[in-house]
Amino acid sequence: MHPLSKQPTDPTEAVALTLAYYDTAAEAFRAGTQDHDVSQNIAALLRHVHATPPFTVLDVGCGPGRDLKTFTALGHRAIGLDGSAAFVAMAKADTGCEVWQQNFLALDLPATYFDGVFANASLFHVPSLALPRVLRQLHATLKPGGVLFSSNPRGNNQEGWQGDRYGAYHDLDTWRQQVTQAGFTELEHYYRPEGLPRDQQPWLASVWRATATPSSLFPA
Repeated sequence: MHPLSKQPTDPTEAVALTLAYYDTAAEAFRAGTQDHDVSQNIAALLRHVHATPPFTVLDVGCGPGRDLKTFTALGHRAIGLDGSAAFVAMAKADTGCEVWQQNFLALDLPATYFDGVFANASLFHVPSLALPRVLRQLHATLKPGGVLFSSNPRGNNQEGWQGDRYGAYHDLDTWRQQVTQAGFTELEHYYRPEGLPRDQQPWLASVWRATATPSSLFPA
């Protein structure tokens, strides 16, 4: 990982500038990621969902819609969410799925609606100051016992700008603490890509079940 530029910023600025980057680079991003194989991650989410299929899945940070296509092809109802207007337009056009334009700091999600939330390479863009609230909101949009999948580039709990994108790079212990405090119970975790030495596996994937009731996470 390249050194981070630790420019002081607030979460709103971090998210806004990161989304501006993706709006500008949307076509290049689609071309560069459309062939990425994340079938291991999709399978990790789906095998832990205990509902009767088809499942209703929220793809958080869906980008151009690559994984929406996969969920749909597997027979599930997939809804996308992204803060980038360019990505939302692409995803709608390419998949025919419902796609919501929302950024992580302004989520407006239905309560207890989804069987699964799929957050592949997206939640690391949430500044750590905002992460507890975002995780609680994702918990609240899951049905009781619903499943959250996340995959993030791992690090040593550093945070800042890498080029024009803001990222927070957590180690397993810190990530585990954050998600557990939001009311989730860990189901499994693994590192990617498969079959490589750990120092060549930059991605930390983890799967979680929403166990505490959403109301208990929001004191009156």
